[in-house]
Amino acid sequence: MKSMKKTWLNNRGKTFGVLAGVAIAAAYLLVLSPYTTIAGCSQAPAVKMVPQNFTQLAKNCGPAVVNISTVKTLTSGGGRVFEHFFRGPQGRQDPFGRFFDDFFKNQPRREFKQSSLGSGFIMDTDGYIVTNNHVIEGADEIQVKLKDGKEYPAEIIGKDASTDLALIKIKADHDLPVLNLGDSDKLEIGQWVLAIGSPFGLEHTVTAGIISAKGRVIGAGPYDDFIQTDASINPGNSGGPLINMYGEVVGINTAIIAGGDGIGFAIPVNIAKEIFAQLKDNGEVTRGWLGVAIQDLDQDLKDYYGVEKGVLISEVFEDDPADKAGIKINDIILSINGKPVESSRDLTRLIAGLSVGSKAEIKVNRAGKIKKFKVIIGRRDVEKLYASGSGHPGRMESELGIEITDITPEMSKQFNLGDSDGVLVVNVKPDSKGAKTGIVKGDIIKEINHQPVENVSDYNRIVDDVKKGDAIHLYLRRLNKGFMVVKIIK
Repeated sequence: MKSMKKTWLNNRGKTFGVLAGVAIAAAYLLVLSPYTTIAGCSQAPAVKMVPQNFTQLAKNCGPAVVNISTVKTLTSGGGRVFEHFFRGPQGRQDPFGRFFDDFFKNQPRREFKQSSLGSGFIMDTDGYIVTNNHVIEGADEIQVKLKDGKEYPAEIIGKDASTDLALIKIKADHDLPVLNLGDSDKLEIGQWVLAIGSPFGLEHTVTAGIISAKGRVIGAGPYDDFIQTDASINPGNSGGPLINMYGEVVGINTAIIAGGDGIGFAIPVNIAKEIFAQLKDNGEVTRGWLGVAIQDLDQDLKDYYGVEKGVLISEVFEDDPADKAGIKINDIILSINGKPVESSRDLTRLIAGLSVGSKAEIKVNRAGKIKKFKVIIGRRDVEKLYASGSGHPGRMESELGIEITDITPEMSKQFNLGDSDGVLVVNVKPDSKGAKTGIVKGDIIKEINHQPVENVSDYNRIVDDVKKGDAIHLYLRRLNKGFMVVKIIK
């Protein structure tokens, strides 16, 4: 019996061992299954979620990343600089504050040197180095320090404030390590990246993270299209490379959000490639110019025009390419050379990327009809921003609670209204139908229910024809904002 009991216990132990092994194996397979599902999130195929380390990547790429130090000469008198340093904790109420204000404001203006630090990377063996424009802007001296400790003075080859990119060059006495440029269009959200730079002057700091988002617009300029990453980026990282797991540059680290811990932004390298080429060859960037003011379509405008996508032309500049080709205000641009245009950013980038003097086919929707125009692209020398103004020299009251006036050519010129078509809203009565729907002084009413309004007589005639209880759709232009549609029930 004892022998039988011992055998049974041994068998039971083996059975439990086998079952435990099966359970562990099953759990292991569940974790590593190429089609694992966790909380509804499928992963297929299996990926190695965390790299073992970034050591080799940092060793390979680090030598081509440089530290950039600059010296700028600034001029200061007693004014704001000294006020900042000598004002007491109570501000102007400080009994000593007035003394220092009076004393230092009367001092002669003097020059002083300001130093700053940034990063960059070597893009070819000739010594061309990529960085941000804001790193070297206004610099009297630029010094580049390599990882091996050698330092070289640098000259500015070219810079582009619109994209905040710059190209500088050093003359080294030995072969230089370089970084290869990758393809930022292939980046995927969640992909690992490495940032190398000199945050706070701490040279060759390596941080790792992922691509958090793409196509970010942060108000940095007309060509915003940033990569967002949680790889730690701090002051001093500007101009340094954002690197993928193949050791290729996919972005140029450029911006951070004040107080935004773990949020950094990089310029996609594909946007930068053409900039680098132009800076290297010409020392400046030449961009295409269409000669229009544009705005995105909100849902009300889409419904009004009966379109799903496109960009609305809110102004056509006289004698510029679009005007010469026959494009008009209220045309909706659908595509440029066959490439769809879904936002003003799309249009800006597509036109900017065209060479001056080249021909572009622009497809527009004009009052429901598709038209194509051949446009000879001009040169964008300066930003042509639409100037705005307002005024209310004459009044005629409307039953909708708004007061309107004709727009004379003199008014248009004086207040930068752009053209003389439409009627100008010069007053809105509180609690009126117009006020409740958001009409404000300075709005220019261009159409009512798809009928053009050229003067007060047109306005009154069209509004009078609308039956009580029916909708009145006012198509108007708001200075500094563009076109919009306001709906009022009569």
